[in-house]
Amino acid sequence: MKKILILADTHMPKKGKKLPEHLLGVLKKGVDFIIHAGDWSEKSVYEELNLYAPVYGVKGNVEIDEWAKKLPDKEVFQAEHLNIAIVHGHLGKGRTTPDRAYQSCIEDEPDLIVFGHSHIPFMEKRDRIILFNPGSPTDKRRQKEFSYGLLTIDANEIQLQHHYFT
Repeated sequence: MKKILILADTHMPKKGKKLPEHLLGVLKKGVDFIIHAGDWSEKSVYEELNLYAPVYGVKGNVEIDEWAKKLPDKEVFQAEHLNIAIVHGHLGKGRTTPDRAYQSCIEDEPDLIVFGHSHIPFMEKRDRIILFNPGSPTDKRRQKEFSYGLLTIDANEIQLQHHYFT
């Protein structure tokens, strides 16, 4: 069984000086790895998350530091039987962020596309592909609550859900 924390749009330290206590509680309980769909803002976010579990992530549209040049625009990897693609969602063709994410990853034949950019929690199935935006744990914008995602993979079953907090 794998437990995966899904984040995007942390925008730290501008929108949050530190990871929220709620999120730290999840990390301290343990996850197998972390997905971050961009807009970290600074390398320190990556470094802190990496203290808890291995991190897979992509570049967003706000990273300007030298370390961000090493981040890919897209990452595709296997977790158990699941083919996961990660993009931020600001690049590519499509009128909406989910459309851009879908179009930029479709050729990779993913089972799950994780994206960010809009700060809006989103989950939709298109054909056999699940599109998932965790929202933001530090910059909720017009959302009522902060959010993140948790993915559990157990044998051939997956459970993917948003978690909300104030």
